[in-house]
Amino acid sequence: MSGVFKYILNTIPRPWLISVSLWVRPLLDLYWRGNNYSDPINGKSYRKFLPYGYGSMRANVLSPGTLSLERHRLCWLYLKRHTKLFTDPLKVLHFAPEQAFYSRFRKLKNLDYTTTDLNSPLADVKADICALPFSDNSYDLIICNHVLEHIPDDQKAMSELLRVLKPGGQAILQVPYQADRTKTFQDDSITDPKQRAEIFGQYDHVRVYGMDYFDRLKRVGFRVEAFDIAHELTPTEIEQYGLAPGELIPLAFKD
Repeated sequence: MSGVFKYILNTIPRPWLISVSLWVRPLLDLYWRGNNYSDPINGKSYRKFLPYGYGSMRANVLSPGTLSLERHRLCWLYLKRHTKLFTDPLKVLHFAPEQAFYSRFRKLKNLDYTTTDLNSPLADVKADICALPFSDNSYDLIICNHVLEHIPDDQKAMSELLRVLKPGGQAILQVPYQADRTKTFQDDSITDPKQRAEIFGQYDHVRVYGMDYFDRLKRVGFRVEAFDIAHELTPTEIEQYGLAPGELIPLAFKD
């Protein structure tokens, strides 16, 4: 099965995948129901999670019901436990809206919710993250997960995120990073998709982030916190939710 998933991910354009998955997801949800693993996003349990990956496949990570990965379930737990997203009137900007979140956020009556992306069929506003069409100091909360590793000039993108965030606002800016790598590696001369997948982890990534990612956010003016929600969870919960142990959530604030 992992070979089938790998072929699909690497051959079908992402906007098409999003459209097709809207009707595939309910079938997966029913077929894989069980009691071994739980998805905190929809509250349902499954026999197992599915494999996922563009290069090497990770086993047991993709929830059949929401198509969430480890990072989505981690983010959801943080949003539920540590933000007022579900209760207070907030103006929210969501980049490259994930299916696991999109319909749930859209239904929240307390939110003024806008999605944006260059290509996603779920985007309200088609926009370049390096030249956003939004006013300064517009949003209480920005969610921009696993986007910056695709952007050649990530510092410009970070500056734009800071610009449109309200003073006192917060941005959740997850990226794939290597905890054992001190310095981010980027080489714009690497353009071959296979080489990029081998070096950066995915064919459309332009860098691999190290632990200096948090300093890169500080450099443009954010106040940054590396939040470790694992301290609130038992080892059993971490395994049951299919989380990546030790993954930090990058939180960026505008003072």
